[in-house]
Amino acid sequence: MTVLGSLGVAPQAHASNYGVELNGTWKVMSNGQWAKTNSVFIDQKTDIQIWNITSSCVSPIECTGTVTSDKGWTAPINLVKVYWILNREIPDWAPCPDGTFAHGRQKFTVWGINPALNERDLFITDLLAGRNITETDSGACGRNQPIDIELPVRMERIA
Repeated sequence: MTVLGSLGVAPQAHASNYGVELNGTWKVMSNGQWAKTNSVFIDQKTDIQIWNITSSCVSPIECTGTVTSDKGWTAPINLVKVYWILNREIPDWAPCPDGTFAHGRQKFTVWGINPALNERDLFITDLLAGRNITETDSGACGRNQPIDIELPVRMERIA
């Protein structure tokens, strides 16, 4: 008995399962037909990507993960309360009149959406909606304001 008692039982490791994780493969569409810059609609190319996402949570409102895009980039993604947020840098994003390029900061903010009610729902993890905003620093390309483009986003789990 003494030997068994001194060995103890190691705690079991397990993955988080709060029902909000985004693990899997996603089709992500940024719709260029509804793009805006400085609150004015502009026509942009629609961008479709495939993302592989791995995530884990420490609570139902705090998760971290990694996104790998079929476009060749990887970035962290975090759940903050009810929004999944991905930030990444894009080198040479905006062409400047002098032939140089300004880097861009891209931010995806998405949330689960209930299509029947058209309402946000944290626990819907197969269909997400949100926005994709990319902007430069103020002063980039000799302009006293940032260049920014905002597109609506739709994410659908495909695997």
